[in-house]
Amino acid sequence: MAVYDTTLKALLLTGAAFAGFAAAPALAQEAAATDAGGQTLETTRTTVDGQDVIVVTARNYVPEGSVTASKTNIPLIESPQSISVVTRDQIDLLNFVDAQQAVRYTAGVFGENYGPDLRFDFFTVRGFTPKQYIDGLAAPITTTIFSVGVDLYAFQSLDVLKGPASVLYGSAPPGGIYNQTSRRASDEFGGEISAKYGNDDYKQIAGTVTGPVADGVSVAMTGLYRDRDSEIDFTKAKRVMLSPTATFQLGDNTKLTGLFYYQYDKVQGGSGGFLPVNGTLLDNPNGKISRHTNSANPDDVYVRHQTGIGWDFEHRFSDAITFRSNTKWSDYKEETPTGVYNSGNFVNTTDPSLPNYFREILQSNFTYKEEVESFATDNRFDVNLETGSVNHKILAGVDYRSVRNDADFGFDFGSHSIDIYDPVYARADATLGYPFAYNHQRLKQTGVYGQDQLQFGDFFLTLGGRYDWVKIKNFISDDTVKQDKFTWRVGANYVTESGFAPYVSYATSFEPVLGTDDQGNTYDPSTATQIEGGIKYDARGLGDDVKLFVTAAAFQIKQKNLVTSQVGSTGAPIGSTQSGEVEVWGGELELVARIREQISINGSYSYNNSEVKKSDVVAEIGRPLPVTPKHKLSLFADYTIQQGSLGGLGFGFGGRYTSKSAGSLPGPFNPVVYNGESATLFDAIIHYDTPDWRFAINGSNIFDKGYVARCAGVNNCVYGAGRQVIGTVTYKF
Repeated sequence: MAVYDTTLKALLLTGAAFAGFAAAPALAQEAAATDAGGQTLETTRTTVDGQDVIVVTARNYVPEGSVTASKTNIPLIESPQSISVVTRDQIDLLNFVDAQQAVRYTAGVFGENYGPDLRFDFFTVRGFTPKQYIDGLAAPITTTIFSVGVDLYAFQSLDVLKGPASVLYGSAPPGGIYNQTSRRASDEFGGEISAKYGNDDYKQIAGTVTGPVADGVSVAMTGLYRDRDSEIDFTKAKRVMLSPTATFQLGDNTKLTGLFYYQYDKVQGGSGGFLPVNGTLLDNPNGKISRHTNSANPDDVYVRHQTGIGWDFEHRFSDAITFRSNTKWSDYKEETPTGVYNSGNFVNTTDPSLPNYFREILQSNFTYKEEVESFATDNRFDVNLETGSVNHKILAGVDYRSVRNDADFGFDFGSHSIDIYDPVYARADATLGYPFAYNHQRLKQTGVYGQDQLQFGDFFLTLGGRYDWVKIKNFISDDTVKQDKFTWRVGANYVTESGFAPYVSYATSFEPVLGTDDQGNTYDPSTATQIEGGIKYDARGLGDDVKLFVTAAAFQIKQKNLVTSQVGSTGAPIGSTQSGEVEVWGGELELVARIREQISINGSYSYNNSEVKKSDVVAEIGRPLPVTPKHKLSLFADYTIQQGSLGGLGFGFGGRYTSKSAGSLPGPFNPVVYNGESATLFDAIIHYDTPDWRFAINGSNIFDKGYVARCAGVNNCVYGAGRQVIGTVTYKF
């Protein structure tokens, strides 16, 4: 058996080493504040008083630190701003499939408003769509979508930094950013192989293996293959993801980590199209439209290829000074050669004597392709020093990114119509191509930033400032926009010996705005400010077998210099005026707990009040931001039996409530605003663990609650995701 184990390790690590060294010319990611390498979950079998005891240890279930919040190793309890960390232990124990599921129990984050979309992770943070970062560097997001959809299995954690984040990351939305940290190589051998099967013919095999291959060299390989259908008729998707990494310990003080990822996606049948409001949210004389109905076309195709390659470098000059650098090249390509969808609502809403009365909808074909090429680098010094009785954690850095977006489209209006209650699909036109330019531009951004955390005993004062130079070249209009901006943050918190830490902070952010006003003047950047206060608690006095982190926060965000037609977004039509203002205020409560390695608890409550304060479109004033529910309440608890014949068996149950939210702001194409429906959904899991195996069945929306998640317009409604049940078998080594 020992010979078999040794041979298996050698074969697995040889494959991972080959992949890791293949990526070595462009080694990648950020030096994390905590050890993200290897598996932190461990299942052991012991004997206590003659009884077998199964203990599932999840060391990192409750987060303690996050590089995302400060770009250095400041603990969460000392960070004067809200940040939620969904760790790999949480992802594995609760069997989250994607990022939208992972933030279900996170305060201030609202996801799954676009139904069962198989391409992207859609969610908002405090009323705004967050920008995605991977390993601390901006992801190659497209012109229209702030998510690139890299699979959750590739990552060690998902961090949501709430509120303005420009002082560390440059241009950013007011609601914040989310950063996903890739899995890392470990100097101890380990890994897993898992297989999933679920309803809608969900099939997946995935695995990760890591360990040392030479003195000072550790490698890892993570991969995934998925083939699934959707609850929407004629829709299916395939995904392949590979992510090798290698870490080189170059002496006692220098480390180089290489990260690479590649992902291929193909979705057929569209994302379900858009359903009419009559028959979903509102009554229809023909009855309810089934949530399985596809208003798109089985011939619709979406194809995506994306690659990221780069390095993380760390060198310690002394115990007080460390230099860190992370750099990444990314290439993102997506294409929709056929994109038939519901574009014209019902063709007959006036004559009930005809058979197509409130039945037949108009379809158009929208083809689209975009390529995003990006380069990003972040270089900084960490300095720890003492000046008298004051301890300083100083961060000073410069980052740069260059992004080229090229997008083109085609559009064929009203090419066909179908009976939404009994659809017969025509063959989609695959010859339309992409004859029109949508966006061709290059963005260059350089930022210089500094931060100092001053410690006076148990009191911490954090000061940060940044200056950005942004240059955007529009190749279609041959215009160049240059926008410079200074942003800053100040925060204070007091950490008591019992683990309570009240805090207060003020932060600013900005985003470039394209276009010119009525007088031909270039727009100023859109700006935002946030004041936040709250209290954190880390249960340090409750004993080693109780881990708990609680955050309670109240905040107010104000965004200014908005071009009327693009509240909460960037990019503006020529001829608009820059006078819009938005305000969001609210409160959040979030709890993550792991008690005696037996009970896990995730819970949150969020209240958000959003309002358009100023706009040239009078109808917008006083309106809430889209997909920003006032209330979100969620709680999930999981318990594992440790002793007796049922030792290793566990089960969990949770519920989540989200109140209704507006589908859009009123505009010329959607003068009537429709609210999506409020929903109370329940999730459950049952699992059994041994030292080598884990068996789990998890269910989302287990009672199959049907509801309209969003209606962006009269012909643009989507149902929320229905019941999903997935079984997982995992072999751990």
